[in-house]
Amino acid sequence: MSEKMVTLVSSSGSFGGKQEVWSHESKELKCKMNFSVYIPPKVKNNAGTKVPVLYWLSGLTCTEQNFIIKSGFQKYASEEGIIVVGPDTSPRGVNIEGEDDDYDFGSGAGFYVDSTQDKWKTHYRMYSYVTKELPKMIDQNFPVIKGCQSIFGHSMGGHGSLICALKNPGFYKSVSVFSPISNPVVGKWGQKCLTGYLGNNKKDWEEWDATLLVKKYKGPALNLIVEQGAEDPYLADELYVQNLIDACVGANVAVDYRLHEGYDHSFYFVSTFLGQHIKHHANILYSTVY
Repeated sequence: MSEKMVTLVSSSGSFGGKQEVWSHESKELKCKMNFSVYIPPKVKNNAGTKVPVLYWLSGLTCTEQNFIIKSGFQKYASEEGIIVVGPDTSPRGVNIEGEDDDYDFGSGAGFYVDSTQDKWKTHYRMYSYVTKELPKMIDQNFPVIKGCQSIFGHSMGGHGSLICALKNPGFYKSVSVFSPISNPVVGKWGQKCLTGYLGNNKKDWEEWDATLLVKKYKGPALNLIVEQGAEDPYLADELYVQNLIDACVGANVAVDYRLHEGYDHSFYFVSTFLGQHIKHHANILYSTVY
């Protein structure tokens, strides 16, 4: 562990392992960032053991705390023997005028893109942070099997998980999403963030839209699960999940789409099916090791 690179913020026992929060100075985002790391007992109790890593991306307004407090994922990560890492959703405290004005833009809403607009481009580079800086740092400082990673997320984090996987074929061995913002070029949340971070040229938005990216995807199997609540109040005018499913079918990209009556957009929904997702990722990740 390189103390110069990462600093321990907190550590609590959980299902035989450790739920930790760490911080570091991000070169991509040019600010201090927190991230969560769950260390399963398979690692905690066996010095020198390395395991696969699963990255979680959270939704609008979240920090690294929401998922580790609300979801109960630790039980499943402990059972499956995988490390789970969760970054914050945006830079924090970088003193950009207006960064804290709206819940759906700026702080807590980095949208997992690399901004090109002068006001935001120095700090708001969450895509490069998630796909480049964070994995490298995790590889260097935690007992993970290098190159053995998957990704999943919720809402804005579902969008982030999809584009990270689609733009980096083979980098993630599997991807799964809960209630993802699937076609942001047509949704209100997406249009607001894409305009603010990328400008008014809608052609520039297309490289950050999972529905459009999947239509030209030529990489290895995504091992994709899309979990969606039928009572989600954002399904019709923000998420556009069916557009993504239709695009997958049209592009012959395999997807396991699960639509559930009686479930909404909340962590009650996420926590209900989270164990199945972690098992899905663990099975695929360990199959690449042995």
